[in-house]
Amino acid sequence: MKYIQRFVLTLSVLVAGFFGSAALAQGSAAGGDPRLQDVVLGNANAPITIIEYASLTCPHCARFHAETLPALKTEYIDTGKVKLIYRDFPLDQLAFAGSVLARCGGPDKYYTFLNVLFSQQRQWASSNDPKAALVQIGRLGGVSAEQFEACLADKPLNDYILNTRLEGNQKFNVTSTPTLIVDGKMVPGAASIEEMRKLLADTGKLDKVAATSAAAVSGAAAAPAAAAGIDTTVLIAAAAVLLAVLLGGVWYFKRRRG
Repeated sequence: MKYIQRFVLTLSVLVAGFFGSAALAQGSAAGGDPRLQDVVLGNANAPITIIEYASLTCPHCARFHAETLPALKTEYIDTGKVKLIYRDFPLDQLAFAGSVLARCGGPDKYYTFLNVLFSQQRQWASSNDPKAALVQIGRLGGVSAEQFEACLADKPLNDYILNTRLEGNQKFNVTSTPTLIVDGKMVPGAASIEEMRKLLADTGKLDKVAATSAAAVSGAAAAPAAAAGIDTTVLIAAAAVLLAVLLGGVWYFKRRRG
């Protein structure tokens, strides 16, 4: 019996180790710190891309988020026609600190933090102690004061935000906020929803939504293993290893009994 127990324990360690190594390898291949990447709002396969360069202390940016973005989200983003990518273009140190806080919470909370920071811009940006106000917003969103301080001191995170601003200036000639890049076309200023409707219609891509949505559904159905976080190749390899170990165990026990 003790030989069987040892065999089962060894088998468990081998299988766990294999799957653990595979998961780590896939995580590394997927890219590093998720905070240092674009965060897409909407369907990643949407035919039209809007890139928004904005500063969290910019009143015009706050107006765009309060007056235009809700309708834009309802009519175009939630329906799969458009995806939006927010990129930091801080105009001062306070806006920079706000950008750090938004990214500190991780991709899942990113747009929630942006919405709060813009909707409460007058309160925290005009506070006698803006940093304390940001700390309070962070706490309410699940980022502790200690985590926020760590993010403020995080050089890769700081460099990412600054490099995003620099790229916006050099690649798209962004000099003011907000600036939108609608399907490659630069649109400075806080565009109204009426202006956005015309700009999006002018791209000629709104009729591609149905085809894009169908392809996305088909792709999701064809890759259930990938959705679970383990690729099909890894599953096949794991099954082969498991089978080899089982066959080896059977041979081992037959030999001992013989």
